[in-house]
Amino acid sequence: MSVFGSTDVGRARKHNEDSFLVADLTQQTATLGPDVQEHDVGKKGSLFLVADGMGGAAAGEVASAMAAESIYKYMIAHWVEDSKTAGDQFAKRLREAVEGCNAEIHERAKERPELRGMGTTVTVAGVLDDFVYLTQVGDSRAYMVRDGEAIQLTKDQSLMQRLVDAGEITEAEAERSERRNIILQALGPEERVRVDLTFQPIRRGDAVVICSDGLSGQVSKEEIADRVSQDKELPAVCDDLIALANERGGPDNITVIVARFGGDALKPPSDGDAIGRQVFPQGDASAATDPVEAIGGPPPLPQGTKLVALTAAAALLVVVTLALIARIA
Repeated sequence: MSVFGSTDVGRARKHNEDSFLVADLTQQTATLGPDVQEHDVGKKGSLFLVADGMGGAAAGEVASAMAAESIYKYMIAHWVEDSKTAGDQFAKRLREAVEGCNAEIHERAKERPELRGMGTTVTVAGVLDDFVYLTQVGDSRAYMVRDGEAIQLTKDQSLMQRLVDAGEITEAEAERSERRNIILQALGPEERVRVDLTFQPIRRGDAVVICSDGLSGQVSKEEIADRVSQDKELPAVCDDLIALANERGGPDNITVIVARFGGDALKPPSDGDAIGRQVFPQGDASAATDPVEAIGGPPPLPQGTKLVALTAAAALLVVVTLALIARIA
């Protein structure tokens, strides 16, 4: 596994509210030192994540940093020390780590009035054996790049994605909408969160990209695939992607992690391989993969602003109103 991550404040923000983490869980090392940038995936796997904070002042920075720290610490305490090494247990621990992190951020915001309303998205990739397991809350994204093509592995938990799923607008219309940054849930605002848990088999030569919407909102998946597929070192690939987002205005913080996979233990890709969002089977209702409808209907937002709205009734009103507008137009 070769992996590197980078973050940039962008051109419109004064503070960087994004955080990211890259870790070798087997060696219990969370850095971007040489031994982590290039390492064998051990029996306890590897971890990398992107968190995009929100909440005003420094609250977003606090929430995203808490996400990176809390999830890593949970995996060290509960997964690394776990006698089980199977993929289903690994996936369970990833989901528990995200749920526990939500509770921590929520309680911190209750204790400190200046942090009230803070939250963060999080997209976590856990690699074990020849699988990547993904836990997601919000709209940061994960892509797999194979044979020069990028396929999105996650689904945005956003108002626009809900309208796309309902057939009311197209994906292109969603990308252009002034309301594309309204998300359905985040870590922190509510006591409980429903985590999207998916998985994807890894093949020799694959790359996985995780990024905040500061990148995905400005750079297409085709452009991501092109940069990642070039014969460049990963720090240069991350720099190129961030520079491209900044060339287009850099309206938000920009964070990206790129991981490439090789080695004889991995099978080569074949035509029959399925790539995309594959829900991980789970046996309890708390792990439902469809996010709660807890959003509201604000006016158009400044570009780069992220908001989690508050009531299901308001969400329904927004969906119906936008659907009617789309049909009239």
